[in-house]
Amino acid sequence: MKTHCPYCALQCGMHVSASGAISPRDDVPANAGGQLCLKGWTAGELLRTPDRLTRPLVRTPDGLRPASWEAALDHVAGEIRRIQAAHGPDGMAVFGGGGLTNEKAYLLGKFARVVLRTSQIDYNGRFCMSSAAAACNRAFGVDRGLPFPITDVAQARTIMLAGGNPAETMPPFVRHLENARMRGGTLIVIDPRETPTAQLADLHLQVTPGTDLALALGMLHVAVADGHVDSGYVAARTTGFDDVVTSANSYWPERVERITGVPAYQIRAAVGLLARRPAMILTARGAEQHAKGTDTVTAFINLALALGLPGRPGSGFGCVTGQGNGQGGREHGQKADQLPGYRKIDDPAAREHVARVWGVRPDDLPGPGPSAYELLDSLGTGPRGLLIFGSNPVVSAPHAARVTDRLRRLELLVVSDFVLSETAALATVVLPTTQWAEETGTMTNLEGRVLLRRQAVDPPPDARTDLRILADLSVRLGVTLPSHPREVFAELGRASAGGLADYSGITYERIDAETGVFWGGGPRMFLDGFPTPDGRARLLPVRHRGPAEEADDDYPLYLITGRLLAHYQSGAQTRRAPTLAAAAPEPFVEIHPSLAERLAVTPGAPLRVTSRRGSAVAPARISSAIRADTVFMPFHWACVNLLTNPALDPVSRMPEFKVCAVRVEPGT
Repeated sequence: MKTHCPYCALQCGMHVSASGAISPRDDVPANAGGQLCLKGWTAGELLRTPDRLTRPLVRTPDGLRPASWEAALDHVAGEIRRIQAAHGPDGMAVFGGGGLTNEKAYLLGKFARVVLRTSQIDYNGRFCMSSAAAACNRAFGVDRGLPFPITDVAQARTIMLAGGNPAETMPPFVRHLENARMRGGTLIVIDPRETPTAQLADLHLQVTPGTDLALALGMLHVAVADGHVDSGYVAARTTGFDDVVTSANSYWPERVERITGVPAYQIRAAVGLLARRPAMILTARGAEQHAKGTDTVTAFINLALALGLPGRPGSGFGCVTGQGNGQGGREHGQKADQLPGYRKIDDPAAREHVARVWGVRPDDLPGPGPSAYELLDSLGTGPRGLLIFGSNPVVSAPHAARVTDRLRRLELLVVSDFVLSETAALATVVLPTTQWAEETGTMTNLEGRVLLRRQAVDPPPDARTDLRILADLSVRLGVTLPSHPREVFAELGRASAGGLADYSGITYERIDAETGVFWGGGPRMFLDGFPTPDGRARLLPVRHRGPAEEADDDYPLYLITGRLLAHYQSGAQTRRAPTLAAAAPEPFVEIHPSLAERLAVTPGAPLRVTSRRGSAVAPARISSAIRADTVFMPFHWACVNLLTNPALDPVSRMPEFKVCAVRVEPGT
């Protein structure tokens, strides 16, 4: 059966047999003519995991015990009614995920606002793409991660990637980078570590953690000073350039070198390379997951606009989306401030349109709610009940010990999952759901291409799709929702019609015939203008500020986090795949040899990493690929986000996952 990978936003095409065997497809451009990574090749192992949930579980004094679907759903519905009678509609909350299909994301938002009538809904994409989305929306008037097809990457003479490591996170993406280099292109990578991706680069800018914004401002300063600005493009297609130039005046390269650690000559060289159009600037989580992530992405967009890149073939600015449906998941209503079609929930026209599709009054729809971390942090004192679909916040949320404590305070925690994740283990009720190859639905990959993930194998007899779970629960609460994916997708099309992310012309048949359908008017956006009131892109002045926590005498090092080749997100899937678990069985602390010498530790020795929020112990990995003032830990295990900082970006409400101050000592 033709379908797509369960992991990252490339959504590589694959065939899955009835027995779960995997083979690549060669008709999906994202995975470069039939490429799969280690995670994709082993995805069939998920279908045979021995700890698969097959029956609902309900908590009793003796722990979680099996129950019938009728008993479990009756219990959940009764508790929802009890909690909302005592605490109002916002007594219940919903938390979704960027890996859910478009149909699930849409129905989850509708369930929250029509069935529960709660404003308390957000999703883990707030931890992933929110800063990039906010920056693109305010600069371009729309957010589509790559506003051009991924195959355009091969046309660029220069590609600059800020804070991304696709050689590990999405290896087939590297083929597109290699295609560009084979045509004479140049790769620039900005990263505090010499990652496998940085090792491929022609120029590696090894930036001090938390200073990407200063680097981008320094590059804009050089572009202006060295005459690289495309003045005709700026005059014809943008607004705000003069104010942005003023904001960058004080970021001359030598000053930026002192802030970032990147030599001034490398800053000048990078800008000179980018001035050779066609060129692309791409950002990823390393630059975005900061309390100033929106401004950092804005600064890179300003640079791209000054150089005249967006809207030109083979050129542009883009954000490399991470989660499998990170694009579609943020378009159709599971975000706190959003309605389907990327509409704002406080826009009267948007409310009227969606309410008409849903058969309710606009005034019946709640307003915007809190962002993901703020929602999780309020549990037990705000919402008393929470439904989780497609997320594992015990592992993935910042300041995870506090989030875990908040989850324990709930009167009702319902988790829909196919395994007993760390979060599901805390639940009042666990509902066994189908997984990727056992259900049909659409995904929107990193280039805005809507794809059809088809059911390839039969699920366990008692597992239900999330769509059916929501529909079955809704009936008990007095509302009827659709549960068939094709019916849900058709309704999503009507609800999104006329919005920025308009899916109204997309059908399963078109997706099948065209191997995916781009929303937004086609594969390449901005060729004739931007979807802003005046058709121009907006340059916005920003100023550098340091990390929310600077290193000091008590916490003298920076901790950065990231992904490994063998694992994905919270690891709830990949840590259960034997091949992947064997490849990366445990977390580690990567440290520079000079730090290892000061601590008198050898490879594999236990190290304790401590921040202002907690401690974690993991084996040492000694490598000259990391800066001497920085340590790295992969976040696929529960211990790592015990340390990270929940400081929030004021615009996107993105937590500062990517840098916090720590101390490191030999541990046990």
